[in-house]
Amino acid sequence: METTNRLDVFEPGDPTVLVCLDVPEIQRIVVDQLTALGYKIHTGLFVDDALLKLRTQTYDVIIISEHFNAGDVHTNPIIAETLLTSPEQRRRQFIAVLGSSFVTNDGAQAFDNSVDLVVALPDVVNLTPVLRRGLARCREFYAPWNETLRAADAA
Repeated sequence: METTNRLDVFEPGDPTVLVCLDVPEIQRIVVDQLTALGYKIHTGLFVDDALLKLRTQTYDVIIISEHFNAGDVHTNPIIAETLLTSPEQRRRQFIAVLGSSFVTNDGAQAFDNSVDLVVALPDVVNLTPVLRRGLARCREFYAPWNETLRAADAA
């Protein structure tokens, strides 16, 4: 399966993901796991391509390589673009960064990089349970806020 040109067609309600990974072997492992989870997937081939996709589509999950396009996680334009989105949209997105300098599920590293989840490269083969756990924690974290918003709309 060739994943570098992957462009699934999204229907309303589909779980969506943008994958920005440079290494084809890692991209294949990630895409295979996301496909098994039922996600519709777009892959970012380079920074401008990924930024255009982010500006034209709202993704449920964004997965980025720590050094995507020979960059640095602290100056990553894709992460910077997600920070420019509205708070409402950002709360609905889950951003994960994969890299060799991370410890999987390290909340301090995730916070430091303005993302929801960090994953060490050796743990990419186990992305499915790591991602499920991270998404569940994120839903749990925002549940009181979302309930308050629903109650305020009902009032």
